[in-house]
Amino acid sequence: MEVRARAPGKIILAGEHAVVHGSAAVAASIDLYTYVSLRFPTPADNDETLSLQLKDVSLEVSWPIARIKEAFPNLETQIPPSSCSLEKLKLIAILVDEQNIPEANIGLAAGVTAFLWLFTSVHGCKPAKAVVNSELPLGSGLGSSAAFCVALSAAILALSDSVSTDFSHQGWQVFGENELELVNKWAFEGEKIIHGKPSGIDNTVSTYGNMIKFKSGDLTRLKTNMPLKMLITNTKVGRNTKALVAGVSERTMRHPTAMASVFTAVDSISNEVAAIIQSPVSDDLAITEKEEKLAELMEMNQGLLQCMGVSHASIETVLRTTLKYKLSTKLTGAGGGGCVLTLLPTLLAGTVVDKVIADLETCGFQCLLAGIGGNGVEFSYIGIPDLGANGRNLS
Repeated sequence: MEVRARAPGKIILAGEHAVVHGSAAVAASIDLYTYVSLRFPTPADNDETLSLQLKDVSLEVSWPIARIKEAFPNLETQIPPSSCSLEKLKLIAILVDEQNIPEANIGLAAGVTAFLWLFTSVHGCKPAKAVVNSELPLGSGLGSSAAFCVALSAAILALSDSVSTDFSHQGWQVFGENELELVNKWAFEGEKIIHGKPSGIDNTVSTYGNMIKFKSGDLTRLKTNMPLKMLITNTKVGRNTKALVAGVSERTMRHPTAMASVFTAVDSISNEVAAIIQSPVSDDLAITEKEEKLAELMEMNQGLLQCMGVSHASIETVLRTTLKYKLSTKLTGAGGGGCVLTLLPTLLAGTVVDKVIADLETCGFQCLLAGIGGNGVEFSYIGIPDLGANGRNLS
């Protein structure tokens, strides 16, 4: 038996940074996915290893099952999840170190650690092979690690006795509400291993899809009533999220009254964005009017992010380029580089989109087209281990 799972990335539509200071923010799923294929070998395969292949970075790690049993002599599977203990984390770190991951890929060691913990927590010392590939650029603010943890958790659970699924169903299917909650909990524990103290926003958006409004720790799932399309520009400029968050906090200490006004304004923008995307749409004219309002709110949000000091020369280049075509743009995530969103109105000609992309790619940026607010995690059972079937981008 083999299962394939896919989980979407995410964007922040409004409210990044200000959310740390009590404002509301809105996040949405995008139709760019991370895929995980998980297969248990048959007796005829005579394969007694647990392996993980990260195809996009040409990295494969594997452990003999005997080595895993040696590392965890008292291993017990667990449902529901609890946090990985420090003791087990140390034991897993030894197994990961034994793989001698190349220095160029050392940043992926935390993901390998999360895989080992998630798999052994549910399936113990079973042999298996997991293959991962993704349409999401790594470390660019699109939730790639959360999509990895969600897709991995979904695949692992879909081959366990802890969820109720339809093995005969052809094509992609979705979990029930209880199963989704379990996937989300496991994925959050995986995110903790990778990031230490994640907010839980990225894995929740990736699990449930659509959109989420969050404020002061409370997450509210939203349902959009209008199609949204974005051009996502990856500046390829790396950034230090912790340093950017700290910089906003320092500016707030220096200018408490002014920054309080900035955060209040961002809160209003996030609330208005949430209201617009949830209100009913009667016709094309109504969609156009809503898009115009969202475009203005994005511009306002970007201006406030500049007030917070989290823009960057690369982001400003994207802003100038899209402004030539009268398109509205804002950074998404931490800023300081990373990815930038440009709203593509429904009536915008395809030739214009092509020109914008050409201009941005000339600057050395990567452009991705994405639908906003689609499905969350999905999975599919396949009887024959053929990585090219029933999916896209899996060869």
